[in-house]
Amino acid sequence: MNVRDQELREQAMKRVAAYENIVNQDPYRLHYHIMPPVGLLNDPNGFIQWKGTYHLFYQWMPFKTGHGAKCWGHYSSRDLVRWRHEEIALTPSDWYDRSGCYSGSAIAENDMLHVFYTGNVRDEEGNRETYQCHAVSKDGISFEKRGVVARLPEGYTAHFRDPKVWKKDGRWYMVLGAQTERLEGRAVLFTSQNLTEWSFLGDLTGSNTDQLGEFGYMWECPDIITLDGKDILIVCPQGLEAEGFRFQNVYQSGYFVGELDERKPALRHGDFEELDRGFDFYAPQTTKDESGRRILIGWMGVPDQDEQSQPTIPNEWVHCMTLPRELSLKKNRLVQKPVQELRTLRQEEKNAHISLKQDTEMLDVKQPEKAEILLIPQYIEEGFDISFRGAARLIYSKTDGLLTLERNSYVDERTEARHCRVERLKDVNIFLDSSSIEVFVNGGEEVFTARYFPYPGNNRVSISARKEIKAEVTSWTLA
Repeated sequence: MNVRDQELREQAMKRVAAYENIVNQDPYRLHYHIMPPVGLLNDPNGFIQWKGTYHLFYQWMPFKTGHGAKCWGHYSSRDLVRWRHEEIALTPSDWYDRSGCYSGSAIAENDMLHVFYTGNVRDEEGNRETYQCHAVSKDGISFEKRGVVARLPEGYTAHFRDPKVWKKDGRWYMVLGAQTERLEGRAVLFTSQNLTEWSFLGDLTGSNTDQLGEFGYMWECPDIITLDGKDILIVCPQGLEAEGFRFQNVYQSGYFVGELDERKPALRHGDFEELDRGFDFYAPQTTKDESGRRILIGWMGVPDQDEQSQPTIPNEWVHCMTLPRELSLKKNRLVQKPVQELRTLRQEEKNAHISLKQDTEMLDVKQPEKAEILLIPQYIEEGFDISFRGAARLIYSKTDGLLTLERNSYVDERTEARHCRVERLKDVNIFLDSSSIEVFVNGGEEVFTARYFPYPGNNRVSISARKEIKAEVTSWTLA
């Protein structure tokens, strides 16, 4: 640990202590989601279960609620539900990462935890350099940096980052998000036999390739996973234009299903599908845990999307993570279900049969600032909407086959909406926290994720019928 590293750690902990009361008095502080102790949180990093403990690192700017030279913050958990904040894992304290320890991943090898991340370096004029870096830990808490293991290949700009590492057939592979000198987004591949010497293999896929036309000027946070014999590239393209209900956020998160050939290299794939239909979802990362589940956590935010207007800013913190979600593949589409461990939070179960004709009824949700709701329709003539604390609505139109999430914009209070098509609505599972909402539709075939900011004290949750609706509704307080 060098002097700069020690200084940054001490300064960060002093800031956490100085603002602890201000942060914790915020009515929008969440109950069961991961948040920063102070400052700004974004991308999940290094998500892994190692020796029975889940580790989730994250991009952390502890010194302000804006972006800058970020650390790797660190949470750990035995059960994916109750998380402990650990000491800072990485600080921007060396020549190759002095402008930020950017996103990356973790793997276990030889009884050590290895993390790979992008070192960001900028000069006084803002010119950027990028390096792929390596650090190791014997206990999962304290890390020793090993320095640079991969450098920028020819033909790409310094927007070259976010290494995700895995092992296949005795070799290691690293996928990164990249931008060509022609300003085209790409996913690229490296390989290694020893984790310290990496060789560049080439592009897997990307904008203006054989399989895609123009598809974004930069690809971020790639992740390659295998489910049911299919290879899946999860990635965040920047620069997509909105198409109907698709691509409504500033930047997008989604995936391609196909077949990976590491030797060429190439990923033969189908169309791009969005992972989440809501307002706030980006930079997801997955891990395969010790039980064999593939679990995803995303950042409940989007870069450059009015984050400085969020009402938590005056209380010196911003952003959170999504709930952990178990992934499966169904008809070449990813399905996301809240991990079963979240059921241990359930208390005070309430059951009700709803039967309405062009009427409104309050739902028995005792503490909607920390609640789960499961709605199973039995009969829907035309549609319904559920209102959440005067700040958001979930609207279903059977006639149009359309599900809509509306919220009051935290920028100007105008109503804004996101939509998806649903042929038949079978169930809706809703997780409400103080300032977040996650909606899992038809067992996780579609998901809406959003921050929302109800007026404190407004605890009304109601359902309204267009013509007639009958449904079973179960709710729980989550504690």
